[in-house]
Amino acid sequence: MSTFTPLWRTGAVVLALALPAAALAQTAPADKVVARANGAPITAGDLAVAADDPALSLPGVGEDQKQTLLLDYMIDLKLGAQAAEKAKVAENPDFVRKLAYFRDKLLLDEYLEREAKKAVTPEAARKLYDETVKAMKPEEEVHARHILVENEAEAKAIAARLKGGEDFAKVAAEVSKDPGSKAEGGDLGWFTKDRMVAPFADAAFKLEAGKISDPVKTQFGWHVIKVEEKRTKPVPSFEEMREQVDAYLTRKTQQEVITKLREQAKIEKTDAPAKPADAKPAEPKKP
Repeated sequence: MSTFTPLWRTGAVVLALALPAAALAQTAPADKVVARANGAPITAGDLAVAADDPALSLPGVGEDQKQTLLLDYMIDLKLGAQAAEKAKVAENPDFVRKLAYFRDKLLLDEYLEREAKKAVTPEAARKLYDETVKAMKPEEEVHARHILVENEAEAKAIAARLKGGEDFAKVAAEVSKDPGSKAEGGDLGWFTKDRMVAPFADAAFKLEAGKISDPVKTQFGWHVIKVEEKRTKPVPSFEEMREQVDAYLTRKTQQEVITKLREQAKIEKTDAPAKPADAKPAEPKKP
């Protein structure tokens, strides 16, 4: 059923008993107790924290079943933690160091997330989108088909057939050596000039729509090209770019927070490889 804990109780009776409490946890207040393990309470808020743990991801599992599994996991977690406390695991110096590390990490993650939420506003996202679009240079795109063969003689024969009126897609399906486009009648879709090797791109972008090229040689072989359409590459909408814009603003804000903390801090490296103390994170690439 799941692999993220070795202690799952998978019996039908256990699942049936756990389900009501788990279902309640989905809508209950965070402090609502949904189970107890040796008297220790497990709340709806505890389940919510567990549900946010990437290590406990359960893709494809229904919400009710997921809540049931999470509740079982939390019960096992509480029982295991109680046993560890009795065994005095918490007094081990290595454990103390790990605990301090993960506390610092969680604090930093929460702080950065909070600061990013302040910065990633609809207004900031729209402003970045508008600035990015304004700086974009118009790019020409071509929608083309091609047929790839091994030698020039074959390519010339094919070009003659096509210029004589044969259907490009049918000929491509018959003779092209390009497995990626052969089944699609040689269709390469829309592309900008920089996405293709130079001889191919030069020939394609010089052709008028509807025209067939003479044979073109590249490192892959010999091509015969047909340009279907040409256009200026459309600018993606704000809605299409929103996820990338928000991700960029989040990274930028978090890097600025860390940089500011470093600038305001007194940092001493007593035994570490030489590195500038004022080193800054790399600027994230704009969408």
